[in-house]
Amino acid sequence: MLLPRHPKIFTLSRNPTTTSYSSPSSASCTALSRISLASMAKSILVTGGAGYVGSHTVLQLLLGGFKTVVVDNLDNSSEVAINRVRELARDFGKNLSFHKQDLRDKAGLDNLFSSTPFDAVIHFGGLKAVGESVQKPLLYYNNNIIGTITLLEVMAAHGCKKLVFSSSATVYGWPKVVPCTEDFPLVAANPYGRTKLFIEEIVRDLYRSDSDWKIILLRYFNPVGAHPSGLIGEDPRGVPNNLMPFVQQVAVGRRQALTVFGTDYNTKDGTGVRDYIHVCDLADGHIAALHKLDEGTIGCEVYNLGTGKGTSVLEMVAAFEKASGKKIPLVTSGRRPGDAEVVYASTEKAERELNWKAKYCIDDMCRDQWNWASKNPYGYETSDSSS
Repeated sequence: MLLPRHPKIFTLSRNPTTTSYSSPSSASCTALSRISLASMAKSILVTGGAGYVGSHTVLQLLLGGFKTVVVDNLDNSSEVAINRVRELARDFGKNLSFHKQDLRDKAGLDNLFSSTPFDAVIHFGGLKAVGESVQKPLLYYNNNIIGTITLLEVMAAHGCKKLVFSSSATVYGWPKVVPCTEDFPLVAANPYGRTKLFIEEIVRDLYRSDSDWKIILLRYFNPVGAHPSGLIGEDPRGVPNNLMPFVQQVAVGRRQALTVFGTDYNTKDGTGVRDYIHVCDLADGHIAALHKLDEGTIGCEVYNLGTGKGTSVLEMVAAFEKASGKKIPLVTSGRRPGDAEVVYASTEKAERELNWKAKYCIDDMCRDQWNWASKNPYGYETSDSSS
């Protein structure tokens, strides 16, 4: 039986300065329940489900009628996100359970699998700061790789052999041509990227050794934006590693200016170009991948999740200024070692085989990012607790 596609109950306002959240009527909830009956028996484990992309995906799972269990050690996330997901899911929130647990705790994972027969696992769990990975490589190899191996061992022991893995475009390193297709050479440029690449190789070897496994690797590009309700979004701890969290912190007054690294690239405005994708589009991509796992022909497949379009740093900042009405002061600096000039995705394979395509444009992303930031200037914490 194919997994059902999740129904939509949230609407986005087309006004770039406002976002409307439409709650489901009684009739639509009844219809939603009928649509979801086929999936109510499906139990999905989501590792790292309290994180940025994870929390948005968990919400979509719940709205699709799936029983969803989240495991997260909260190293770089907040249980507040889980509580808000449960709130957004309304009646479907009862199908969500949360366990604060480290993936390297094999006994704890084994107990969890013993108590709940999972149909599939979506694996987000892991550390993800590129700069920190350079400073603390052993921490990243221990957390990301050993945690994944432990998870795979427990899955195999309990006969759960369906996996969607959250990989990254960092496995492409510095591509010489764009767009990046899934068959590009893989050359990760930092320890974080190498953990993603090594895990990809581990699960490919696992599939070659046991063809009962069904595995999808999702290489996504630059997640931005937030849920249109403004209740969940990206909340990095410490200094942000990515562009848009830094921009939003400048906009709400937490930082004085945005440092732009590199203004002499061979691009339209001299700044680096990336493929920014709305986090809700990414969540939809994970649901589409879960759907794909129910096809008998799937083995171990990889898909890019992006928009297929490149946007420069200055273009992204301008779009955010338009959405927020805030001026973002800029400080220019030299290129950072290891930063690629232009990276964006080829999305043809995902569009063709997953029946998935990114819907939201840069203006949508910035509007929702600002809606989240303006309502939650200190993320999931208060201003007092963040100081």
